[in-house]
Amino acid sequence: MIIREIEMNKNYRIGVDLGGTKIEAMVLNQQGREISRMRVATPKGDYRKILLTIADLVEEVENDLNEVATIGICTPGALSPATGLLKNSNTVCMNGKPVYKDLVSLLGREIRIANDANCFALSEAVDGAAAGAEVVFGVIVGTGTGGGIVINQKLLTGTHAIAGEWGHNPLPWPDEQEFTGPDCYCGKKGCIETYLSGPAITRDHQAHGGDKVSAEEIVELAALGFERAEETLCRYEERMAKSLASVINLLDPDVIVLGGGMSNIERLYTNVPKLLPAYVFSDEVHTSIVAPKFGDSSGVRGAAWLW
Repeated sequence: MIIREIEMNKNYRIGVDLGGTKIEAMVLNQQGREISRMRVATPKGDYRKILLTIADLVEEVENDLNEVATIGICTPGALSPATGLLKNSNTVCMNGKPVYKDLVSLLGREIRIANDANCFALSEAVDGAAAGAEVVFGVIVGTGTGGGIVINQKLLTGTHAIAGEWGHNPLPWPDEQEFTGPDCYCGKKGCIETYLSGPAITRDHQAHGGDKVSAEEIVELAALGFERAEETLCRYEERMAKSLASVINLLDPDVIVLGGGMSNIERLYTNVPKLLPAYVFSDEVHTSIVAPKFGDSSGVRGAAWLW
């Protein structure tokens, strides 16, 4: 593959966030200030149209900027180091496709691509909630459960491009009810994702006699004094503490940043740290667990910071 030599103004960085419902482009300057932002709907199930939409967005923001900037892309899934093809994307029409090669051809220059959890972690480590920290673990707990690792503001991707994918390890220290665990889409049972994702807390609440309600509704019911909802949240917090403790025992990050829909549960930031000492292999636990600074914008900002 030949990459054309184009003079890029590295004072400006374009980030593109490819989501299931929208594609968003943002331009940052060197100081991290947002210069412009645009978003359009994601074409459904059409690989070629998705790539053309990304190219059109880049062209539009560069025309406004009147500069040729660097480009970083935030995608669901990751590029396989073995094949160069995209894998593990929930935008399934992208799987098995040469996304990097095709975008380079369309955009006419080198680009950088990382998955959404990595971009989230990088954004929060560079100038977000974990700015200045040496080792940062960024967590996505929403429809699924993912993670990214940043060391000295550089992504750690790993040999197989799966560094940080804690959600597909088994839940640590399971009790009798948790030992086998629910089925996971990856083909295993009892993955962390099957306990900590948004759908997982709804399923757990039902399994213990509650109604089929969302995580947000469970939080509201607990605040109103409904015992069953409170018990569901307590189980969730214990499982998160066990899962994060296994990350701390392995990586020992300075800061853990929570992202995704479940990160909006405010009590997690108070209750989970109190539970960590029972599982972390240390006499003291000082790891900070914090909410994201940029929230839903972390993906597109992290894509820009890939440069």
